[in-house]
Amino acid sequence: MVPAGQAALAVSARYGHDAPLITSGLIWRVYAVKPGSTGAFRLVKEEKAAAPTFVLPVGNYVVFASLGLAGAARAVQLRGETIREVFEIPAGGIRLEGRVGDVRIPAGQISFDIFAGSQFDTAEHRAIAQNVMTADVVLLPEGTYSIVSNYGDGNSVVRSDVRVQAGKLTDLVVTHRAAVITLKLVNEPGGEALANTQWTVLTPGGDVIKESIGAFSRVVLAEGDYRVIARNEGRSFQRDFKVITGVDGEVQVLAR
Repeated sequence: MVPAGQAALAVSARYGHDAPLITSGLIWRVYAVKPGSTGAFRLVKEEKAAAPTFVLPVGNYVVFASLGLAGAARAVQLRGETIREVFEIPAGGIRLEGRVGDVRIPAGQISFDIFAGSQFDTAEHRAIAQNVMTADVVLLPEGTYSIVSNYGDGNSVVRSDVRVQAGKLTDLVVTHRAAVITLKLVNEPGGEALANTQWTVLTPGGDVIKESIGAFSRVVLAEGDYRVIARNEGRSFQRDFKVITGVDGEVQVLAR
């Protein structure tokens, strides 16, 4: 029963015209149609059910339905009878992971940034999600997105495009050509690592990839050739080395 002077608003959402209903992940917010004295629209009610029914005083409202980073808004007028509104939210999900060859990169060692539009578009891209972790499901409006995959804190960065389809979950596997390298400064091959060592990893052209301090320096590097400089107690030592995809290893720099 709906009290006098009020009306019922039943809402639901689907992925598109003649598409299935959305059964989870929705957040519904009902706002007053006119802004308050501060200029902000007053939130009247909020629900997280898939298909809630709001009982509200007769009047005008704006209803916003959100699904992850996608959403739809609609103005409604309640006059006393029950109103039923179906919102269309053409959204889909993507789930990301990274690999080196056939080996999955452990969670916590890789993160993803998501940008609207293709990486090949000339327009400036806008980041809509950052530091997305492995296996996270991100809900997005249907469309094309650019994914930037960052493995470690070195130079292993891969860019990919993905197409998000309404009502579907897309799994994207990003393959990195890289390896994990541990740097040690030693007095003799196989010796103990010297503490308080300053490290600089450079490309053959002299571009700095990573700087760090410590007896051991762990860095993820894209496949290629590098030079490392180790500084300890006022002296500098260096060595050239090569990184091969999937071949994790140790590079020892001799302090002589």
